[in-house]
Amino acid sequence: MDTARPCATLTQDGDGPVVGRFGGPLMLPADTPIPVFPFVASIDLAALPDDATDLPLPPDGHLLLFAFPEDDEGFADMGKVVYVPAGAAVEERDKGSGSWFEDEEYQDEEYQEVVEAFPRGQLRATIDVSLPHHHAVELPGPPYSEPLPGHPRSRELAEVWQHTRDDIATRESLQIGGYASEEAIQLDPVAHVVVCAVRAAEAGRWGGGGAVSGAVEDWVLLADWSPHITGREGATVHWAIQREDLAAQRFDRTYTTVFWNP
Repeated sequence: MDTARPCATLTQDGDGPVVGRFGGPLMLPADTPIPVFPFVASIDLAALPDDATDLPLPPDGHLLLFAFPEDDEGFADMGKVVYVPAGAAVEERDKGSGSWFEDEEYQDEEYQEVVEAFPRGQLRATIDVSLPHHHAVELPGPPYSEPLPGHPRSRELAEVWQHTRDDIATRESLQIGGYASEEAIQLDPVAHVVVCAVRAAEAGRWGGGGAVSGAVEDWVLLADWSPHITGREGATVHWAIQREDLAAQRFDRTYTTVFWNP
């Protein structure tokens, strides 16, 4: 019971409050660069119920999520989060095909087809319970993984949760807070985010020179998205952030990874 965490499941149907939308229009301040990754969704934090998550989110403003559901080879950062404070002057941006397509790496027809298949429409929130899908931690040597500390029956508990969760919590594509999910994996996806972020920071490719912790407990899942779109079946996107960066509203220091099992 101590392991359970609240989360907000965002769906395009249901009777919960409207808290955002998939897709545009993309509303940004005039001096905010458009991220290179495609726009996924916007979340109206003032509309999100107070008890929806245990994250110290801002009480208002909009959280904009960007990502592309491609496997993060080379431990690359695969997305972006932009926070637009309440009352900020914004304008509609990226009205055409998107600045993302201006990057030569992403002008392939297949990539454009995937982005055009991104969901669009309003999102309604349901408050759910979240339990870990994973049951082990990674070790540097043999046996390379072991049950979660303090939970010798973690594998059994995770399997029970997998079989019963649909009767307790909604299974849908976009989740705020809670635990990350991934198909057919026993390790916490946030732990993979931490490894990637540390490597990227050491290489000078991410972090802006700020401290980057290698301890998983210093990080938290911000959002989790399973696109369920043609061409990216089996993909899951994870946006994670250090707890101190979240408290300071440093959403530019969110790191994004993608698991893809075609």
